[in-house]
Amino acid sequence: MIWRWRRESRDSAFGGNSAERAIIDIGSNTVRLVVYGGTMRAPTVLLNEKVTAKLGREIAATGRLADEAMALALRGLKRFALLLADLGIKDIETVATAAVREAANGPEFVESLRAIGLNPRVISGEEEALLSAHGVIGAFPDARGIVADLGGGSLELVRVAGGQTDSASTLPLGTLRLPEHRKGGRGEMRKSLDKVIRKAGWDLSATPAAENGTLYLVGGTWRAMAVYAMAARGYPLSDPHGFAIEGAAALELATGLALSEADVLKGRERISAMRAEKLPDAAVLLQALLTRLAPEQVVFSSWGLREGLLYDRLPAHTKAQDPLLAGVAVFASQRGSAPTLATRMAAWTLDAAPAREHGSERLRLAATMLALAAMQIEPNIRLPQAINWALHKRWVGIDGKGRAMLAAAIAANGNQLNLPAEVRALACPEAIDEAVCWGLALRLARRLGGQSARSLEVSRLRVEEGTLVLELAASHAALFGSPTEKDMKLLAGRLGIGWRVDIVDEIVM
Repeated sequence: MIWRWRRESRDSAFGGNSAERAIIDIGSNTVRLVVYGGTMRAPTVLLNEKVTAKLGREIAATGRLADEAMALALRGLKRFALLLADLGIKDIETVATAAVREAANGPEFVESLRAIGLNPRVISGEEEALLSAHGVIGAFPDARGIVADLGGGSLELVRVAGGQTDSASTLPLGTLRLPEHRKGGRGEMRKSLDKVIRKAGWDLSATPAAENGTLYLVGGTWRAMAVYAMAARGYPLSDPHGFAIEGAAALELATGLALSEADVLKGRERISAMRAEKLPDAAVLLQALLTRLAPEQVVFSSWGLREGLLYDRLPAHTKAQDPLLAGVAVFASQRGSAPTLATRMAAWTLDAAPAREHGSERLRLAATMLALAAMQIEPNIRLPQAINWALHKRWVGIDGKGRAMLAAAIAANGNQLNLPAEVRALACPEAIDEAVCWGLALRLARRLGGQSARSLEVSRLRVEEGTLVLELAASHAALFGSPTEKDMKLLAGRLGIGWRVDIVDEIVM
């Protein structure tokens, strides 16, 4: 009874999400606790707290973790341990990276962690690289190229393709160590960094960019760079995860930031003072990486080592799940929309409004689930909130165009066709129109029988010789009322075809 009360209390504390796992990541710059819930294929972050201890700040000079940094880190870690105990979370993984593994007093620090009840694992540079790469694979199942994870103490590089990794290596080029290469100015710094990268065997400059694939950037400093680039472009989305730019544009971005001053960058919205200090040096590093790795494009990833830890523990069949659909299904279920009903409605509307040139069936199903979940919101706030879900929630496995199509379908489901400018800025008119048809078809399916499963069994929607046809079993002919007629006209008009209703003895699928 006491256990059940504690479990219910813990679940309710996170708004319906069950806290399943916690990861404590002890890095060279920050010590962070993240608590995850939802499906582990597309986990929801329920708690995210960090302490900027800068454990690795004196490694280069003394080879040791600074006493003051250890004290600050341990203070935060004691808090983390107490939080997790009070929340009743048992599945906790604690990992330490470059600073702890390289410091002469690293073992002493690890013993201090054990004394407060944590069981840390000091991972190697190669393991750190592979975990980050697995995080990227989890977020981008079709990832092909090179992952570059920039931490405080090191830079990890690893190839990814076909869900596999290769050539993992770690370089002493973390943000805390970059200033060591700046002694002769940023021009000399770039040469120094280039030398380290080439010496480690990472030179693809003679290979065509299309063959080199994508450079996936992982780490807080890279994400701050993405935030800067998004603001400079007037990009309508807020989440840097999945933000992509061409290789040439990335080099232009890096060149501009390399000439910037940290004090100027500190005034930028959503860029912390700590990240602002590191951005110019990180930009020089990016210049060197882009020159040697010659990627076709650059993609910023919020998934890295911690998500790699989650992904590695998944069974094969769960890893094979689509991360977008996995995340949306849990989100929609928590808001009263059963994925099974959404799947049936997506199947019912398939013939009339399938995914065509710009979308995909996975995207159309995600739009269906979100649109049905949106119907649980009060009408006066429904549309803006649902569009925010589509555009700004951290979905995995979707780009800006896909988000715009989600938003357009959700809006059309509510017969709102005057879309916000930010939606139209992310996708071409043809893509928007395709998604609007998804939404209008769903509106018809939803309103035909009040979302009853029976209404989908006694009806069929199809396109026959350029005409939108709704077949209804005679037993349910009365379902064709005024609202249904309006919805048929809306969808047929958008498709540019005529329409009719056929009353039949039975529905033959």
